[in-house]
Amino acid sequence: MSNFIFQDEVDEEANEQQSKTDKFWRILVIDDDESVHQVTKLVLADAEIEHRRLEIVSAFSSKQAKEIMLNDNSFCMAFVDVVMETDHAGLELVEWIRKEHKNQSIRLVLRTGQAGSAPEAKVIKEFDINDYKEKTDFTANKMITTVYASIRAYRDIMTIQRSLDAFKMLIEATHDLLKINQLKNFGSAALNHLLALMNVESSALYIARTQIDFAKKSTSSIIACTGKYVCESDSLEASDIDEQVKARIMKVFIDKTHYRDETCFVGFYQASKNAASVLYIEFEDDNEHFKANLAELFATNVALILESLTKQQEIEKTQKELLFIVGEAVEARSKETGAHVRRVAIICDMLAKKLGLEESFVEAIRLAAPLHDLGKIAIPEHILHKPGKLEGEDWEIMQSHAQIGADILEKSTVSVSKLAARLANFHHENWDGSGYPNGLKGEEIPIEARIMAVADVFDALGSKRCYKKPWSDQRIKEFLLAQRDIKFEAKMVNIIVENFDEFLQIRIDYPDYADPDH
Repeated sequence: MSNFIFQDEVDEEANEQQSKTDKFWRILVIDDDESVHQVTKLVLADAEIEHRRLEIVSAFSSKQAKEIMLNDNSFCMAFVDVVMETDHAGLELVEWIRKEHKNQSIRLVLRTGQAGSAPEAKVIKEFDINDYKEKTDFTANKMITTVYASIRAYRDIMTIQRSLDAFKMLIEATHDLLKINQLKNFGSAALNHLLALMNVESSALYIARTQIDFAKKSTSSIIACTGKYVCESDSLEASDIDEQVKARIMKVFIDKTHYRDETCFVGFYQASKNAASVLYIEFEDDNEHFKANLAELFATNVALILESLTKQQEIEKTQKELLFIVGEAVEARSKETGAHVRRVAIICDMLAKKLGLEESFVEAIRLAAPLHDLGKIAIPEHILHKPGKLEGEDWEIMQSHAQIGADILEKSTVSVSKLAARLANFHHENWDGSGYPNGLKGEEIPIEARIMAVADVFDALGSKRCYKKPWSDQRIKEFLLAQRDIKFEAKMVNIIVENFDEFLQIRIDYPDYADPDH
C-alpha cells in the first residue's frame, strides 16, 4: 500500500504559457511503488518552468537507476525513495551518485514513507542531498514548489559550470593569440563564454570590418561564430549565412548604431578611426536574460584585441617578406633569380618538423633560412658569376662569405638573427670535418646548420646555375646517399630520401620563375 498521500489544499489558478522550445527538464523518479510514479506524473503533467515542460523518467530500483544514469547525465533532479531493495538502498544510491558517478549537478530530493528508518536530521547531515520529504506530508503544491526550487538551483549550477568551461577554453586559447590563424578559436571561446554568462540559448556571430583609407574599400571578417552560424568561411560576403542576416549586419555598419528586436541583438563597436565591428546575436529561446552591457564589454575588448593582432600580423608579414627579399637580392647578384631561398626555407621547415624539433625552432629556422648566403653581398660579381669550379684565391674569397654573413647578423640581439648567423657561418661545414670555415665535425655543427647544409644542396642540385644544368632527380638522390656521414648527417639524408616525392613537390609548388622551362 502506498504511503504517498496528498492533503486537501486550495487550488490555484494555472498560469498557462506557450512553450517556446522543444527542450525539457528531465526528472528521474526512483521508487519501488508504481503508484508513486503515477501520482508524480499526474501532479507534474502540466508544469512548465523557464519555458520548458517536464519529462518524467521512472526507475523502480536503485540498480535500475544506476543503469539509467550511467548512460544519461541529462537529469536535472531526482526523487529518491529510501527503502527499496534494502532499507537503505536510496541512501546508498545517493552515495554512489555523488562519490562514484561524480555527478554533483543533479538535485537529489529524498522521499520516504518510513521516516523512522532514515531520520531527517541524520540524513541531511551525513548525505549530500538537497531536500528531504516525508511522503505523508508531501502535498501536490509542495511537490511543485520543490521541483521549481530544484530546477532553478540546477539551472544556476549549470550556468556556473558552462561559464567555467567557457572560461577554461578562453584561457587555453589565449596562448595562441599572436597566431592569426588561432584568432577565430579565441573569438569563439570568448563568444561561448559571453552567452554562458548571460544564460541565453543563442546563435551568434562576431564580425569585424577594417576600412582601408587609400583604397576606400572594406572587408568583413568572421572572427567568431556559434550555433547555426558556425561556418568554414572567414569572410561574411563569401559565407552561406542567410542574406537577410548579412543585410542586417551591413545596415548596422552603415548606421553605426545598435539594433535590437524580439529575435536578435546587433551591436556596433568602433575600435578606432579605421576599424569597426558588429556582434550579432539571434535568440533561439528568449531574450529576457540578455545583458547588452555585457555584450558591449565583450565586443569592445575583442575589437581592440583584433585591431592589435591585425597590426602585429601585418608587421610580422612585412618582416618575413623583407627577409625573403633580402635573400632573393643576394641570389640576384649571382644571377640566380629563381625561388631558391623560398624553397630552402620550406625544406628546412619540413626537415625540422620531421626531426620532431620544437615548433618555435621550426618557425625560427624558416624565418632565418633566406639569410643563409647573406655574406655573398660582399663577394665580387666576377667571382659570383664565374662558370665552373672556383680555385685558388677566388675560392678563398668565396669561402669568406660564410664568416661575413655571420658577422653582419650577429650584430642583432634578436634570437632569429642569432640563429641566422649560425646558419650563415656553418652551413658549409661537413659532417666529417672537411668543410669550412672552421672544420667543425659531427654534432659540433649546430643542428640548424646541419639542416641547412642538406636543404641548400638538395635544392641547388635540382636548379639551374651559371656553372651547371639541373640534375635529374635520380642523380640527386644518389649523390645524397653517397654523401651520408661525409658531407651530411645520415639522418638528414634518410629523411629526404624516405620522403623524396614530398620534398620534390616543393620545387613544383615554387618554381624558378626566371626559368623559361617553367
